Amino acid sequence: MNYNNLEQTNHGRISGMVCSDVVLSHQVEGENFWEFKLEVARLSEAVDIIPVTISERTTVEGKIKQGDFLTLEGEYRSYNKIVNEKSKLILHFFAKNIAFGRQENINEIKLMGFICKEPVYRKTPFEREICDILLAVNRPNYHKTDYIPCILWGRNARFIASQSIGCKLELTGRIQSREYKKQHDDGQVENMVAYEVSCQNVGIVGNLTNYAGQSGFENSAVNN
Repeated sequence: MNYNNLEQTNHGRISGMVCSDVVLSHQVEGENFWEFKLEVARLSEAVDIIPVTISERTTVEGKIKQGDFLTLEGEYRSYNKIVNEKSKLILHFFAKNIAFGRQENINEIKLMGFICKEPVYRKTPFEREICDILLAVNRPNYHKTDYIPCILWGRNARFIASQSIGCKLELTGRIQSREYKKQHDDGQVENMVAYEVSCQNVGIVGNLTNYAGQSGFENSAVNN
């Protein structure tokens, strides 16, 4: 990726096939926003299904349709939604630029933000090291913050696990979706999808003492 603005805190590109209908999401001050899902191929045979939001000022209703191949440039954003009386973090790719046509395996994101929950370090049954963090990423000029779940592996996981809330990170990676089953107290099993950034490179760029950022939700990585 070529980032000309070094102060950018959130910038990404994804490319894939539209795999859902394009539907109206919401309206802000007379501006319509549309949403759909994009199937993004990995280098393996797996795919990631990424929710996308786009303004009518970037495209128009009917121009994008299921089966189209798109390359999108924009930001990975979040918002809170009340589900079953609990606040859930909903993640989506907000597209600012669009190009039609097939391009293979583009899925890249660069974020700069603060660790806002204690890192969670663990090992798999095969002794692979994993660390989960929640990154608070400020939107310049919008006075808003996006909370992005990120997962780190190996030595990066071990390194970041020792950092504390308020540590400022710059990282690059890819957006991934992950299906799993959740069993409720009544025994019912629900199919769920978790979204996160799988980190490839990470560095510490500063530290904010007494960081007071609060995400205000449970289960940060889940979209229904």
